[in-house]
Amino acid sequence: MRSFWSDPFLWIHLSGVATVPIFLGLCLLGLAVGSPMLPVWLEVFLVAVAGIAPVLWMQLFRPFYIFSILVVAVKPQNLTPSQQQILTRFKTKLNQGLALFVAVLLAVILWQLYRLAPLAAGVAPFPPSWRWAGLLLAVAAFLASNLFLQVSAGVMAVLLMPESEFAATKPYVLEEIRHDFTIAPWQVDRLLPTFAGETTATAAVPAESIGPASGSLVNPKPADTNLPTSLPEQSLEK
Repeated sequence: MRSFWSDPFLWIHLSGVATVPIFLGLCLLGLAVGSPMLPVWLEVFLVAVAGIAPVLWMQLFRPFYIFSILVVAVKPQNLTPSQQQILTRFKTKLNQGLALFVAVLLAVILWQLYRLAPLAAGVAPFPPSWRWAGLLLAVAAFLASNLFLQVSAGVMAVLLMPESEFAATKPYVLEEIRHDFTIAPWQVDRLLPTFAGETTATAAVPAESIGPASGSLVNPKPADTNLPTSLPEQSLEK
């Protein structure tokens, strides 16, 4: 197993791909509400731009900071060297090209969902007159599907990297992380336990316990010299 596979944040964000079918299903239900109020190409274009552009821009210029969950993130200064190396991999040309590929793939999927939307009209969440509400639902769900798939794809590219290539990766400069990555607003010192490479520190012994005053380690208490060293003569005569 590759050494960096022990980082739990990689697997947490990789598992986000499981939510993509759910969000695409919600997008389909939103598109199934009512009849198009705009030309078909324009509706598809608006949903595609609103759902793809923000996430694609983020992944190209300020990638998602994966050492976070929801709105909570680990402070950059608390990252390990291995985690800084992982961040470096998210700023490569390979990950940028992968982000473009995912964007095109989801645009094709959106067009297919639009074509299938009339088949789901019977289970649409809103009445036909609420077409705009359906479009808003479609945009929100499609945006979420883009976010989870883009982040999961980026994580997969890191996980499949050879160990030798990862070892040669330079750690990302701490001072530039906040500027170069999209970080959650609430930042904490530690968010998840470390499952590998963690050393247990030995508890420090208080100074008082090793000083002369304690008399237990340096100056142990002398044995009681008043104890009898021989039996009384009376007991011997008996």
